[in-house]
Amino acid sequence: MRLQFWLLTILSFAAGALFSQTRPMLKYPAAPKGDQLDDYHGVKIADPFRSLETAEAESTQKWVEQENTLTATYLAKAQGRDKIRQELTALYDYERFGGFQKAGQRYLYHHNSGLQNQSVVYVAASLRGEGKILLDPNTYRADGTAALAGESISWDGKLFAYGVAQAGSDWTDWRVRDVATGKDLPDLVQWTKGSAVSWTLQGDGFYYSRFPEPRKEELLTAAALHEKVYFHKLGDPQSADKLVFETPEHPTWTTSAMVTDEGRYLLLYIFTGQYGVNLLSYIDPQTGGKPVPVFDTGAAAYSPVAVLGSTLYVSTTDAAPRGRVIAVDLLHPARQNWREIVPQQPETLDDVRIAGGRILVTYLKDAHSTAKLLTLDGKPAGDVALPGLGTASWSGSKVSDQELFYTFASYTSPATLFRLDLTTGTSEVIRQPKLAFDPAKFETTQVFYTSKDGTRVPMFLSHKKGLKLDGNNPAILYGYGGFMVPVTPDFSAGFLEWMQLGGVLAVANLRGGSEYGDAWHEAGMLARKQNVFDDFIAAGEYLIAAKYTSTPKLAIFGGSNGGLLVGAVLNQRPDLFGAAMPAVGVMDMLRFHKFGFGTQWVGEYGSPDNPEDFKTLRAYSPLHNIRKGTSYPAVLVTTSDHDDRVMPGHSLKYAAALQEAQEGPAPILIRIETRAGHGAGKPTSKQIEEWVDRFAFLKLTLGF
Repeated sequence: MRLQFWLLTILSFAAGALFSQTRPMLKYPAAPKGDQLDDYHGVKIADPFRSLETAEAESTQKWVEQENTLTATYLAKAQGRDKIRQELTALYDYERFGGFQKAGQRYLYHHNSGLQNQSVVYVAASLRGEGKILLDPNTYRADGTAALAGESISWDGKLFAYGVAQAGSDWTDWRVRDVATGKDLPDLVQWTKGSAVSWTLQGDGFYYSRFPEPRKEELLTAAALHEKVYFHKLGDPQSADKLVFETPEHPTWTTSAMVTDEGRYLLLYIFTGQYGVNLLSYIDPQTGGKPVPVFDTGAAAYSPVAVLGSTLYVSTTDAAPRGRVIAVDLLHPARQNWREIVPQQPETLDDVRIAGGRILVTYLKDAHSTAKLLTLDGKPAGDVALPGLGTASWSGSKVSDQELFYTFASYTSPATLFRLDLTTGTSEVIRQPKLAFDPAKFETTQVFYTSKDGTRVPMFLSHKKGLKLDGNNPAILYGYGGFMVPVTPDFSAGFLEWMQLGGVLAVANLRGGSEYGDAWHEAGMLARKQNVFDDFIAAGEYLIAAKYTSTPKLAIFGGSNGGLLVGAVLNQRPDLFGAAMPAVGVMDMLRFHKFGFGTQWVGEYGSPDNPEDFKTLRAYSPLHNIRKGTSYPAVLVTTSDHDDRVMPGHSLKYAAALQEAQEGPAPILIRIETRAGHGAGKPTSKQIEEWVDRFAFLKLTLGF
């Protein structure tokens, strides 16, 4: 059997190689090129495509236009594009619900009828009552590129603060809408990025965080520095907002402010740049005193859950790498006064809520959700029955609520909305989408494979039932592996279409995420980043060895930090894959910290300004490890012109360098979306067209 497998693999690879050699090598547009040479700790590094960092430069725009034309022309050759578009459109055309929460005496929720570019915010008088539109972002622009980027309802449910971002940018403008009348107040708050808004108990204003206003030409590239917390009093211009908190001695730190349920305290969550670690202080708005440190060592994660009286409940990894819940008296916060409420469990603590006199805890068990209820002193009060192998996502709540709302989704079923009765501990379906496909025709299983150093890594496999393990199935291997982000089961119409086309979806839970707590994350960061790449390579080897696919049929895919993953692995093992799709990736590891939120990634990656970190980053940086004369598999790079989180220059420089280095006939393409950003808020219409192009690329390059 083993001999037969290797013969099959060799024949399959040979067929793929023959197929690729029949494709003529593309003629690529000439990228603007210079003689930039940088000195990193005595090491000279060339950066010939530096000018592509300047998005507004005429030479950059000309090259982008030429590359988009080349890519569109190539992908237009794929047979069945129209059918794929029709199928994708049908799959996207289902009702979607989310954000369901109590808002005073009303209920607030999001709804998309199916093909709307943006979900609409509704308000309803009763749990199952028909809602009326409170906010419809689709009316802002005909192309759907204005998106809701944040929201906060006042404690009494009468005022709705909402943030709108344009063209996928992280820059967000906040306004306030009267829920009863549906009309906006004159208030406008600008220059926020990822900021939460927290209302005072009285509803006369809110706290928020903002960055200094950048120069117009730096909107895309301005470094995220010097964020400060302000208080905005309703009716005042933003220029009159009161500065509440800042850390001028630490320009890269960011702070989120949260008013506790009873309005007594303002909590300050301070992120210092190392993911999984933060500081926490509080201010008593009644006295207007200075911030009082509660957790000031920067040794663990301290996530506030709720404050009852003066007791702060906190989810923390302090002395518990997989998480626990402790109670701290804010009047006596010394460590010796802490009380452990929920001790660390074998599973990883994922979410904690307090409402209705109960503590809800959600755990990750091998990267999928389980949940249970506890009393306020941590005693068992019943398990929450979840529908299967998937992910539970909980909506916002208050400690006075007697119900909680959550969605549950899997790789083969979109999110269904549930209500959890905290009195009885039972769940009921509130909203369930009607589907254009039969989930029973697909299945998801979980396997475990061994990485290079012997580490056991989980992976989800989703596909049509009855799949033949003969090595001939096209497969997409997806991964992320960083920033404590767990990759848990979720629904994607694009991925489901891939399964309908006969493809296998493999999602690997790489080190760098939080699937197994702090240790799993730390094993994939800084000098240990190579473990992430080894995990991904081992996942590909497993899929081939188990005959789910073969090298000519295997594509790798990832976005952002996952785009970095794809780029690094492609350099290390170009022989293992048939195609690669790095999306909005961090590709230049020597300059990432100079732009946007890159200032906050040093704690995850290390700093090129540090000699030892430089050696690590230089060793795997996707841009700097492209080898001229290498026969790379087919590559489709994707990015967007308004991505101010991972600026498009990363992908532009990477694609230009890869095209120049490519020795083989496989195409190296780049697709630059217009009026879009890192991914959040991307209109449904643009999502569909992007998937159409991905599948056209895979049909042409994997030959299925």
